[in-house]
Amino acid sequence: MITRTAKLLLLCALALFHTLVAFNNITDFDSNYQFVRHVLMMDSTFPSSHAHWRAIGAPAFHIAFYVGIIAWEAAIAVLLWWGSVRMLRGLREPAKLFNAAKRVAVLGLTLSLLMWLVAFLCIGGEWFLMWQSQTWNGQQEAFRMFVVVALVLLILMHADTDEQV
Repeated sequence: MITRTAKLLLLCALALFHTLVAFNNITDFDSNYQFVRHVLMMDSTFPSSHAHWRAIGAPAFHIAFYVGIIAWEAAIAVLLWWGSVRMLRGLREPAKLFNAAKRVAVLGLTLSLLMWLVAFLCIGGEWFLMWQSQTWNGQQEAFRMFVVVALVLLILMHADTDEQV
């Protein structure tokens, strides 16, 4: 039971984190919008870079990209809370039912991993060369969150048995 509870609490912690991230991005829209805008404009990357042709200067695209990220974060939060409720309901059920209850949580955690890896590390970090910016570089934070989410997913994926404590 303690193993299942630990998995549930870790999932709830990540659900809370993603909820707060989405909430902050909605209620303080401009702060992280500026981050996205500068990354897409590539205005703080190395001046000698030959990749500035990738820069996107259209504000409508900046807003669409940022709103897409917020929607992605909100969807993750919903899936993680939904997964938490399913796991809570299955906490005292046989292992087969509890393992099945993890499916929504696994989907939410996978979407989170994809967000940090694809949106931030691949697109922001490599395509828009975010790594070159000293001011608008979120790669460390994205990597940190990728690792945290991956660890929780690995812990959650460990199959529960009826003999566990």
